[in-house]
Amino acid sequence: MEIKLLNDIVIIFGLSIAVIFIFHKIKIPPIIGFLITGIFAGPYGLGLVKSVHEVEILAEVGILLLLFTIGIEFSIKDLLSLKKPVLIGGSLQVLLTIGVVYLIAGNFASSTGELIFFGFLTALSSTAIILKLYVEKAEIDTPHGRTALAILIFQDIIVVPMMLVTPLLAGAGGNLMTEILLLLGKAILVVVAVFVGAKYIVPNALLQIARTRSRELFLISIIVICFGIVWLTSSIGLSLALGAFLAGLIISESEYSHQALANILPFRDVFTSFFFVSIGMLLNLEYVADNLVLVAVLSLSVIIIKSVLATGAVSILGFPLRTALITGIGLGQVGEFSFILAKTGQTYGFISGELYQAFLSVSIITMAATPFLISGAPHIANLLNKLPLPQKLKKEGVTPVQAFCEKLEDHLVIVGFGMNGTNLAHASRAAKIPYVIIDMNPDRVRSEKAKGEPIYYGDATSPEVVEQTNIHHARIVVIAINDPAATRRIVTNIKLLNPDVYTIVRTRFVKEIPQLKQLGAHEVIPEEFETAVEIFARVMTKYMVPQNEIFQFIDNIRAENYKMLRSVPKDISPFRGFKIHFPDIEILTYNVNDACGLTDKSLKEIDFRNKCGATVLAIKREKEVMSNPGADFKLQQDDIIFIMAKHEKIAKLNEIFAVNT
Repeated sequence: MEIKLLNDIVIIFGLSIAVIFIFHKIKIPPIIGFLITGIFAGPYGLGLVKSVHEVEILAEVGILLLLFTIGIEFSIKDLLSLKKPVLIGGSLQVLLTIGVVYLIAGNFASSTGELIFFGFLTALSSTAIILKLYVEKAEIDTPHGRTALAILIFQDIIVVPMMLVTPLLAGAGGNLMTEILLLLGKAILVVVAVFVGAKYIVPNALLQIARTRSRELFLISIIVICFGIVWLTSSIGLSLALGAFLAGLIISESEYSHQALANILPFRDVFTSFFFVSIGMLLNLEYVADNLVLVAVLSLSVIIIKSVLATGAVSILGFPLRTALITGIGLGQVGEFSFILAKTGQTYGFISGELYQAFLSVSIITMAATPFLISGAPHIANLLNKLPLPQKLKKEGVTPVQAFCEKLEDHLVIVGFGMNGTNLAHASRAAKIPYVIIDMNPDRVRSEKAKGEPIYYGDATSPEVVEQTNIHHARIVVIAINDPAATRRIVTNIKLLNPDVYTIVRTRFVKEIPQLKQLGAHEVIPEEFETAVEIFARVMTKYMVPQNEIFQFIDNIRAENYKMLRSVPKDISPFRGFKIHFPDIEILTYNVNDACGLTDKSLKEIDFRNKCGATVLAIKREKEVMSNPGADFKLQQDDIIFIMAKHEKIAKLNEIFAVNT
């Protein structure tokens, strides 16, 4: 029996392998490869894929799994911290776009309803593409990544009211106020359900499932939770994508989120590829060729208008111009939910024929341009930042910090007040080291300043901001932000202002080390390998390796930019002074209780050495620790005894202390 969909899947993936392999060689993002695959294989290309509708269904699954994984990596606490960017930034971006499109398209539409509908289509951006790119570039936790996510969340929510309003714009709907109130009531119920599920239901259910130790049962349960919540939200009129994101949030509040994410990622990557292929299938190359100038002008206009308006919305939130520009440029495309909205518009006669083909062409071209726009956004932002714009517009001034820092000498400058910056500030305060913090999240600065932290608002990519921290008299600068491009720019600025200040940089990836050191950073600490180094040190300590040998070996690893951990090439020889001592020795702890019958007995009477070849290292009694106790030392109830013994003697020790094994 021939299964057409199976044939089409083989064609799609086979063609994708060839296209993406070639694109990888010429350093073009994989997303473009999937779009090109769709163009070649689709009905307007070579016509290789016949089951177009079925591929579109698989594509929808890919979008849902993408948002589900984003939700898992997020948390309800993180979402609440984004309430201002979601509500204010998202609403401003959508309303401004609708308003500007209304004004510009006034000469091309026959009714007010059409103008507003075109604004709806243009206002939405591509959640799937933007989040995928930010996740791949490890920029989802950067200020621009989090702000873009907040605006996209608002767009995913607002698409439902847009679909409800579309019939009313055509004069075919019911009572708008009734529909809105009904939708609001449903939204409140969903919020309550998410809170209850995340707090009580899902963690307890996953605990019982995890106890079975069945990978299959756990995976199926995660999938049921995801699509069950998606089905629930869609059945009450909310978007599928919003349901998937909420399902991920619920999972994120449990201790099983990491395992859930690891299980879902392979499925996400496979199904997400169908989404990009299905988008490529929609592009009519013949129409684009016949209307090349029109499509190019419209595409460029959409990118510029959306980028400028989104930049303005983010800037109003209080972020520096650089962050606002990077966020705005990233949101410059038409989104996948615009396709769903366009189908609703077709039903009511708002968009059809050549206009629909123009919309599809512009949408796909702007989507295809997104990887290049996001990659180039930091460079564009840096160029625009060099223009002689007012400081108020750039939001670079941190005037209050100057008076404070003039009093500081030999101080520490902390750039970024995330988890690492917070911990460093607490440690510095405890050690009485003078420090000043620069952060560009205005809400965080306001709240932390109220707690007494010496924190000031500013974009450290600006030399003026760095200079106001009295950098000329600082001893150390620690850069602890998640934006690689901004980090490089900050290091450059610091070295220009004070070449002698000791600069420590925290980065996500080891590949950043050579460039950052070349720019002047003294130490670069990559998260992905420092954790492994710390674990390695603990393991070697357990193997009784002398501490000086461990430290020397770790220094060698760091000196070679973690080359040993990245691979095991032939030119790396083992460290000669490194030896593992006493591999068969264990250090054990036992509690003295009534069951073992050792209370009031001396160590001489028990005779651990002769009975099981063990040595008592120390005894802890209440809060006091007595090391190397003498033979006459008598044990008491609740003493904790530390014993060194060989592996084969552990069973005998367990018998003495009446330990059930």
